[in-house]
Amino acid sequence: MLVFIDESGDPGFKLTKGSSLHFVIAMIIFTDELDAEETALKIKKLRKRMYKSDKFEFKFNKCSKEIRKTFLSEIKNCHFRIRAIVFDKKTVYSQHLRSNKEGFYNFALRQVLEHNNNTIRNAKIRLDGRGEKIFKQQLTTYLRKCLNSDTRKIMINLRFRDSKSDVLIQTADMIAGCIRRYYDHNTNDWDSYRKITRSKEEDVWEFK
Repeated sequence: MLVFIDESGDPGFKLTKGSSLHFVIAMIIFTDELDAEETALKIKKLRKRMYKSDKFEFKFNKCSKEIRKTFLSEIKNCHFRIRAIVFDKKTVYSQHLRSNKEGFYNFALRQVLEHNNNTIRNAKIRLDGRGEKIFKQQLTTYLRKCLNSDTRKIMINLRFRDSKSDVLIQTADMIAGCIRRYYDHNTNDWDSYRKITRSKEEDVWEFK
């Protein structure tokens, strides 16, 4: 099992000074590695048809409406499933989480991986590369401790990927972006994207 993860929004809580209203972490889950390879190839072929260079990155916040819709329509029949967690920051009251961006991010990532209704087991986790080496080491240790036990093993390993060169991390970004746009509900295209791939959603958890 391969799981590609990215987020949309920021983990900050300065809501009156530019922080996002919602924070979303989305997972793209492949049961078979061959399905992941076929999806990646399909995206690369799409990029070529669009006359984009190999360095072009599908990133929700930087893509046009047309590119977003084209990308999501291209992948909607690929063999993967979506799980995500959505935080409405106004409902997060823990001062520890509100004052600690790294702690909040780690907590959110743990929640979406741990509470998976027994659908994620022995997974290779691929995460958008972020932070310093010490952060990556601490996050890996934290997740391994929280997710694995003598009776269950959610995570086999965690690897960090550069989104600029990994189209499946880009896919997680695009899905996370369309889900956050839906919940922000502050643009006229708020529901234009999620409905394209909504049938792929196994669970979108509105954290309370």
